[in-house]
Order: sequence, then structure tokens, then C-alpha cells
Amino acid sequence: MKTVVIYQSKTGYTKKYAQWIAEALQADLFENSKIKDDEIISYEAVVYGGSLFATGILGLKRIKKLLPSLAGKKIAVFGVGLSPVREDTINSVKQHNLTEEELKAIHFYYFRGGFNLKKLSFIDQTMMKMMKSSIEKKKKAGKLLTEDENEMLEAFNVISDFTDRSAIEPLLSFIQS
Repeated sequence: MKTVVIYQSKTGYTKKYAQWIAEALQADLFENSKIKDDEIISYEAVVYGGSLFATGILGLKRIKKLLPSLAGKKIAVFGVGLSPVREDTINSVKQHNLTEEELKAIHFYYFRGGFNLKKLSFIDQTMMKMMKSSIEKKKKAGKLLTEDENEMLEAFNVISDFTDRSAIEPLLSFIQS
């Protein structure tokens, strides 16, 4: 099956997953900006991965726009974020990015990435620092932090990599079935 893996990554964790998937499927691999729409629709299976940013999957709008042209093809989308792989995280990402109708055509997967402040743009670093400050204020005020907020504070000043090659197995099984 002629398969393409397309990705959009801010810090490299999504790219790492895309490379693993492309290697396992013997698929073509492209950064999102390096492939044209007509090339994408020429494939029998399309895998798209994007980093999560403010709960949105980077670049996903493009694949959603192409859905009518991809009808009848295998489509898998994965989002990569810092939060642990939990049902509530997966449901939240799906809810913020895909409609029920889109989920009929797209198989969605969530993979845990990591955090490296230095790999972010100046604007993204500033936004992350603002988020950290907001969480710290909440903590100082004696308010209970969520598990994700606690993990963000712990991860903020260290480079963390939670990528796991075995996490891609369900996606590979779907494409290969």
C-alpha cells in the first residue's frame, strides 16, 4: 500500500514519531510544508502527525480540508504532547481537534513527546513562561493543581523525552490491516 507520513513538529518529538512510523511502514516521509495537496491525495494511506500547541494539532486543518479528496483511503492522525497518555487527555485532544463526522474517516492516536524550552521560538518560550507563572501563582494561592500542571512545573527546567517507539504499534496495525 502506497503510504505517506507527513508531520509538523516544533521541538522534534513529532518528527521522531513520524520517522519511526515511516520506517516501519516503508512509507514516504515529508515535513508538512514540503508536500503538495495533489501529491498527498495520490497515496492510498495518509498518516499525519502534529505537535500539540494550546490543545490544537499543528497543521491538522490541511488534512481536514483534504478529507473529501481522501475518501475511501486509510487516514491516521496522531498528536504529540507532553501530557501522559490517558483516556481524558486523548478525549480532550480529539474533542478540540476533530468533529464526530471527521472521526468517522480519521483514526486518531495520541503519543507522549517531551519538553525542551530551548527548541521553542522566542514567542513560544514567552508563552510557556507565562503559563508557568500562572501555574505558580495558582500554587502559591493554595489552589489544588491538576496532574498536568504539576508535571508542567516539574518538566519546565529540564529537557524531557518521553517518546516510546512501541506506542506507534496500534497505528501501524491500522495502516497494515
